[in-house]
Amino acid sequence: MNYLKFWAWAVLIAMLVVTSWASLHESIFHVITNFPDEPWWVATLFDTYFAFIFFWLWIVYREGWSIPSFIWLIAILLLGNIAMSIYVLLAIQKAQDLSDLFRRQSA
Repeated sequence: MNYLKFWAWAVLIAMLVVTSWASLHESIFHVITNFPDEPWWVATLFDTYFAFIFFWLWIVYREGWSIPSFIWLIAILLLGNIAMSIYVLLAIQKAQDLSDLFRRQSA
């Protein structure tokens, strides 16, 4: 599971760096007003948010329909891969082995 932990940390650090860099160059609110004019921007955004939903369904499978799973949904929709990599790191920390990542958690 070390390789998963490595990639989760790599994604988290990369996303924090690139998000900070982008924020220093341009406000997200400025970009949002311009993106509907770009079809590939829209397509990429749809693709990204569908991936977020699939990832969240894995969380629901593992943890059930609960308040924490809905909090994770909000975090993922707002923070994207930052929240997803944090979830993976927390799941790895609790797991005894790789198969635990794909088992329902006991209540």
